[in-house]
Amino acid sequence: MTLEILDAAVLSQRARWLSLWNSWPGREVHAHPAYGELFANEGIDRCMALAWSKDNSTILFPIILRPLSKEPWASELNPVWDFTTPYGYGGAYKWGDSGITGAEFLELVKTWARSEHIVTGFLRLSLFESQLLAFPGERKTKMSNVVRTLELDDDSLWSDYAHKVRKNVKRARKHDLRVEFDEDGSGLKEFLEIYASTMDRRRAESSFLFKQTFFDRIIEELQGCYVFVHVRTPDNRMVSTELVLLSALNGYSFLGGTREDSFAMRPNDLLKHETIRWLRDSGRETFVLGGGYGKDDGIYQYKKS
Repeated sequence: MTLEILDAAVLSQRARWLSLWNSWPGREVHAHPAYGELFANEGIDRCMALAWSKDNSTILFPIILRPLSKEPWASELNPVWDFTTPYGYGGAYKWGDSGITGAEFLELVKTWARSEHIVTGFLRLSLFESQLLAFPGERKTKMSNVVRTLELDDDSLWSDYAHKVRKNVKRARKHDLRVEFDEDGSGLKEFLEIYASTMDRRRAESSFLFKQTFFDRIIEELQGCYVFVHVRTPDNRMVSTELVLLSALNGYSFLGGTREDSFAMRPNDLLKHETIRWLRDSGRETFVLGGGYGKDDGIYQYKKS
C-alpha cells in the first residue's frame, strides 16, 4: 500500500490532486486544493492532500500542515509540525469500492507523519459519514449543525418550516423583494459592504473578518463551487446577501449579512427559502446551514426554524 503525498504548491502534484477530485462524484468543495489554500498562511503553512487509490477505490485526505515553531510557546521546536483540516468540514473522503480500512490508512498516515516530524492533527469531520473513511478511536460532537434535506416538493418544504418563517417570507414578498443568484461574483462590492457592516454589528471574531482578496480568490479559483445569493428591493438596492459554497450534492451556508435598516422586511428568510429551492432544483440533496456560536443559541434556533 502506497500513500501519495500531494502539495498544492507543486504544479504536477496539484494537477494530480485536481484529477482525483474531479473523478469523485461528490466533489466536496472542502477537499479542493484552492479551498484549502484560503486557510493556509502563505509562505508558512503547506496545503496538502494524502491520497490512496487502487482500481475504482480512492481516498483523499486534505490537510494544512503548520510549523509549531511559529507559535510563541514553541519557538525552539523546529522542525516540528501539526496539521488540521481546512475550515469547515473534512476528513479522509472515500469513494468507490472499499479497498482499504480506516485502520490501514491511518497507519500509512502515521508512518508519513513520523518521517515529517508531525506530532499531532485535528480533524473537524464531514457531517455525512457515508463520505468518510472511518478511523479507529473516539469522536466527539462539540456543536450541532442544521442540515436541510432538499428531497421535498415545494408544498412539503413550505409546511416543514416553522410558522414564523412562513410568515416572514410572506412579509418579504409583500415588499416586492426579489432574489438573484450570482454565479460569477458580479455583486461582490455590495456583498462586501453588507458583510462588513454585519460583522461589525455582531462584533464578530477577527477570524471571520475576511478581506476582499479572500473573496476574489474564491471567484477566480473555485468556479462552479459557489453562488452568491442577493435580495434586492424594487429599486435594486441589495439588502441581504449570502455566499453559499457548492459541492456536487450539498450546499453550505458560508458568509453573508443583512442591512440593519431592512430587518422589518425579513429579507433573510426569503433568501434562505429561495436558496433551498434553487439548490434542490440544481440537483443538490442537502443544504447545510451550520450551527450557532454556542450550543442551542439564537443563531442555531433561527437556522433550525
